[in-house]
Amino acid sequence: MKIYKLDEKSPEKITFAVFRMEDIFERSRGVPDVPHTHDFYTILLVKKGRGRHIIDFNEFTLSGGQIYFLSPGQVHQMIEEEKSFGYCIVFSKEFLVENQIPLMFFEELRLFNNFGKTPPLNLDLPELNRLSRYAEEILSLSRSEIKFKQQAVASALTLLLIGANNNCNLPKDHEQNLEARHSILRNFTLLVDSKFTQWHLTSDYAHELNVSPDYLNRVVKTLIGSTAKEYIQTRIITEAKRLLYFSGFSAKEIAYKLGFNEPANFSLYFKKETGISPSAFRSSR
Repeated sequence: MKIYKLDEKSPEKITFAVFRMEDIFERSRGVPDVPHTHDFYTILLVKKGRGRHIIDFNEFTLSGGQIYFLSPGQVHQMIEEEKSFGYCIVFSKEFLVENQIPLMFFEELRLFNNFGKTPPLNLDLPELNRLSRYAEEILSLSRSEIKFKQQAVASALTLLLIGANNNCNLPKDHEQNLEARHSILRNFTLLVDSKFTQWHLTSDYAHELNVSPDYLNRVVKTLIGSTAKEYIQTRIITEAKRLLYFSGFSAKEIAYKLGFNEPANFSLYFKKETGISPSAFRSSR
């Protein structure tokens, strides 16, 4: 599978870049790229566009007034029916650290998800214009030679992220323990990302977080709309789809890579969650 790296064409370490979407379209002459992943975070702010955007095997209609957030490792492909206008902002975690953007702040944003459904935020015209001004400022600053340029870019990026996060349709919660629940969610998602090939049960994560499985399910359901069990299942299935679609590993090898003791158990699990067998999914490529 094709993997884009932020600094692959530069002898220097690059941690940030920004482009106009229309320039990318013209350079590629409108030919869609193959499905691929990045080793960096990507923000696509679409002012005008028409087509399809496929992210981790979920297809979304590409149109103006959208903003997409992609994490490293997500498989995506954008198929444009006409030239898109907007901004493509890419950065690494190193950029955040170098410019004092707290990782805790970044992880608490409801914007980046490294697997599963990653729908765009749909923006009304005032919000689109506001975020576009931030993006244009980021572009202008990145091309300038001012002192403290990186810090200025990071500040403008932070404002864009906050503005987008405030635009999310999130459940309102005024309980005093909201911060603690966000901490549980953050630690849970980090654990899933590192342990999903070993731990398949909610109880495994609840034990590590010193909470009950029922409480963990309630916290995750309240904050992101799906239970802890569903979140774990989605992570496993997304990785299975990536490996089946893009790797040469057999279904048996994939089963063991994902922590299943028996390939038959993996096949049953995959079919239960997707409605088709691993072999049928692979043959659909």
